[in-house]
Amino acid sequence: MRTLKRTWPFHVMLLPAIIFLIIFSYIPMGGIVMAFQNYKPWMGISGSEWVGLDNFRYLFEREDSLQVIWNTLIIAVLKLIFNLFIPFVFAILLNEVRKIAVQRTIQTLVYLPHFLSWVILGGILIDLLSNEGLVNRALGAFGLGPYFFLGDNDWFRFTIIISDVWKEFGYNTIVFLAALAGINPSLYEAAEIDGAGRWKQTLHITVPSLVPMLMVVGTLALGNVLNAGFDQIFNLYNPLVYQTGDIIDTFVYRSAMVNGEMGFATAIGLFKSVISMILILVSYSLAKKYAGYRIF
Repeated sequence: MRTLKRTWPFHVMLLPAIIFLIIFSYIPMGGIVMAFQNYKPWMGISGSEWVGLDNFRYLFEREDSLQVIWNTLIIAVLKLIFNLFIPFVFAILLNEVRKIAVQRTIQTLVYLPHFLSWVILGGILIDLLSNEGLVNRALGAFGLGPYFFLGDNDWFRFTIIISDVWKEFGYNTIVFLAALAGINPSLYEAAEIDGAGRWKQTLHITVPSLVPMLMVVGTLALGNVLNAGFDQIFNLYNPLVYQTGDIIDTFVYRSAMVNGEMGFATAIGLFKSVISMILILVSYSLAKKYAGYRIF
């Protein structure tokens, strides 16, 4: 009580955020019960038929459900890998730029796409990658194409991954630049005295110093391995590429909003949430064990 008397203003300050969290995050969790019902909107939760685990059985029996899970894993894992190593390499290269003005200009240019929504970028990419778009015209000058990047199953995943990396790699570089700023300059001075050039310094000082941060970022990213990017794919995909581009989130959207399968869509979302929670717990355990990273 003595501590509460001293800190009550801080609790009051947190109260609006806690109320907001309860209203928009915890109260809606009561809708999870729809995953176990043949939910009908006009009958409500109390009047809909209880079907137990039938929606989950249906999830694993449907051929397109398994394809959606496979698509999600492929796209999410490839995004995770490229969004780790490209920012890692780019941060090292950017750190070697000696003119501060040039370095800051490059940073600003590569950060910019992160702040544009996929609604805007989706429209830009649809125009650029169409059969008459700038990319296919450029390829045509070399006798290649045209390629249907957003309507061909062989090209869609490639397009999704490359466009996501282009949008995010600059922003993801920030954490590695921060880690570079924390490297002791005396290490480079000692290496230079010993005759090590820039390549040797990078190989034996910069890279080993960044590896712990790479491990932390990589292990924490495991918790989002089932989030393959709803905004991006929803704005770029179409029925022609459902086979390779449909992910769990877009499948849930179509099941609920287009097909009216509310109970089935809730079951898919619950399945994803449980797996994501397990992955988050595992990733934090790995980060603590191998990189010494702790939240509390």
